[in-house]
Amino acid sequence: MKCKKGMEESYFIQLMGSSPMSKVLDFLLTFREYDYSLTEISENSGVAWSTLHQLIPKLKILDIIKQTRKIGRATLYKLNEKNSIVKQLIEMEAEIIKEISKKATEKEVHKILAKNK
Repeated sequence: MKCKKGMEESYFIQLMGSSPMSKVLDFLLTFREYDYSLTEISENSGVAWSTLHQLIPKLKILDIIKQTRKIGRATLYKLNEKNSIVKQLIEMEAEIIKEISKKATEKEVHKILAKNK
């Protein structure tokens, strides 16, 4: 499955679906060390500007994102890693990756064993 810019869809998107909210959360989870303007979030998540403006108030109300600073007229946001929902999303993302990696490793082992028969 391909996403915008020809990159593979993340495991998070493959499991949770490609709704605009999932795309925004996936981007913010993947790059949670940094803060981003709404334009950067829109461009990098593949979510339209107008759609993002409908999602941001929901993310703010739930305290999933926090405003970090202003650069000129741009307000920058970051995932609020102290929020319990965000903590669970981070754990879930890690578990998804762990399970998929485990399954991929199991498939490789089965291929090797099948070749040696």
